[in-house]
Amino acid sequence: MGVDLRQVVAAILTLTMFVMLGQMIKRDHFDSLQDKLPGEAQDSQFDNTNVIENDGLVKLSKRSKGPWIDDSQELKPCWSKTAFDEIEQPRGYVTFSLTNGPEYHVSQIADAVVVARYLGATLVLPDIRGSKPGDVNNFQDIYDVEKFMKSLDGVVKVAKELPNEISIRDLAAVKVPNRVTEDHIVENVEPIFKSKGNIRLATYFPTVNMRKTAQKSSVDSVACLGMFGTLELQPQVNEVVDLMIERLKTLSRKSDGQFIAVDLRVEILENKNCHGSGSTGAKSCYNAQEIALFLRKVGFDTDTTIYLTQSRWDSSLSVLKDIFPKTYTKESIMPEEKKGKFLESEDSEFEKVIDFYICSQSDVFVPAISGLFYANVAGKRIASGKPQILVPADIPGTSAAITNYLSPYVSKKNHLAYSCFC
Repeated sequence: MGVDLRQVVAAILTLTMFVMLGQMIKRDHFDSLQDKLPGEAQDSQFDNTNVIENDGLVKLSKRSKGPWIDDSQELKPCWSKTAFDEIEQPRGYVTFSLTNGPEYHVSQIADAVVVARYLGATLVLPDIRGSKPGDVNNFQDIYDVEKFMKSLDGVVKVAKELPNEISIRDLAAVKVPNRVTEDHIVENVEPIFKSKGNIRLATYFPTVNMRKTAQKSSVDSVACLGMFGTLELQPQVNEVVDLMIERLKTLSRKSDGQFIAVDLRVEILENKNCHGSGSTGAKSCYNAQEIALFLRKVGFDTDTTIYLTQSRWDSSLSVLKDIFPKTYTKESIMPEEKKGKFLESEDSEFEKVIDFYICSQSDVFVPAISGLFYANVAGKRIASGKPQILVPADIPGTSAAITNYLSPYVSKKNHLAYSCFC
């Protein structure tokens, strides 16, 4: 019996379409899961003929061996401080604290700036609180105070501390959702502020996804400025980040100084359910072995340098180091003279900040864990022209094109950052 060639071709095309659709669903699922959350590798070679070299979003590097992606042009802010109305004589104060690490800080700053601007209040420089009781830093211990105040000049008046005549006990506590809206401020914040005169603000996170919305608001430009234009590391912390990045680049000579940063923290993986869910088997986190296999299958050589956000080495990471011997944690690449303050103290806030900024500046970022760290690192990378964000997956077969695993934040341009930058 003869075989109709057209039917064979149609069957192949249909099968290919379902495979591609399955991979797209997995990447979307990794992002959508954020709404619910605050081995020996087979040798595989990277084949340029199987990869889209320029899909309008990313361009594969031609200067390095492997599936490295070039930086894109750094985006420019869509907002301008000259477009803001002049601030009137401030009345009352808005105080707040930064908590839970830098991935939360950027959102907390944005909400506080939006609220203070709308109320016409003075914003008081926040302190920084860690996860342990009594774990408190001054803002200037981590961030650059002068640059922060200068960035808000003409937008919001900033005071370094509350006046002596105002007691902390006199502040009215107000909670606002992340990405607070003008309507929420009018209905839930302004009446309390008018009644009490001074408030203490706290941001809660009903969702941790950072996808942009179609709805426009008069506070959008202020939120963009607050999130992307205010926070810079103070010189000592910035120096440690720069020294560690330089060390990683030195270790990456064979890949032209390029390295991968992976957000993989063992204590979080142990507390999360990383098993697949739904018909696609998509997961919210991946362990060391799964990350190693993923990186090999998309074409990274075993000589690739990898930085892990895990602070100290854990035996569960050995499978990753077996496949990628140049795998490092902070303790092995931080300069010895810096460890006393930034690694060996009981204050973990410095470690979180270092991870956030290294992941924002690495040549490739792979979030092994879904959540706000992934979302806000993605925003910082998009703004600075570093779209190389790969969402891991369990890849069938021995190899796959790296562009199939770009974060939907980049491939769909649906991150909030794309609303803030042009």
